[in-house]
Amino acid sequence: MASLIENLVDTLNRESEEYEALVELSKKKTPVVIRGDLEALQAITDEEQLAAARINHIENERRSVMKEIAGVLNTDVEALKLADMIRILERRPAERQRMEECQNRLKMAVYQMKQINEHNLELIEKALEMAQFELNLYQSMKSAPATANYNKAAYNDGSVIGGTRGRFDAKQ
Repeated sequence: MASLIENLVDTLNRESEEYEALVELSKKKTPVVIRGDLEALQAITDEEQLAAARINHIENERRSVMKEIAGVLNTDVEALKLADMIRILERRPAERQRMEECQNRLKMAVYQMKQINEHNLELIEKALEMAQFELNLYQSMKSAPATANYNKAAYNDGSVIGGTRGRFDAKQ
């Protein structure tokens, strides 16, 4: 059982490291989203996909170790949680402390990732709203109402408000 606990702790530590790396990638994503740098965003997203694949692989290892531990304890693997493992290790304070540290580290990494991703999602939504606003503004300039300008023959010359401008330029 001790070697299984050691394997579980090792697996949880590696999983925590990968989640922490994912948190760092998410932090890098924030300024990229603000700048609107699509190439850099794609590169970060590709790195995140690789990290997610590594996490998935480690998660499968963790499930395998948990299955072995459940077999030794004669319990259902689906019902066996990390909190249960900590409770089971009550008589082994050193192993229990290491397991609690793993659990806390993993919880913290997942919480940070959730917070950063929610912030990035808000930024992306705001960027999309701004792009939609600019698109609507551009389209409304094309379909602006006709002016009351008349030519020499007393006919409406058909000019449109804002019709001489090209596109919206934020630098002007």
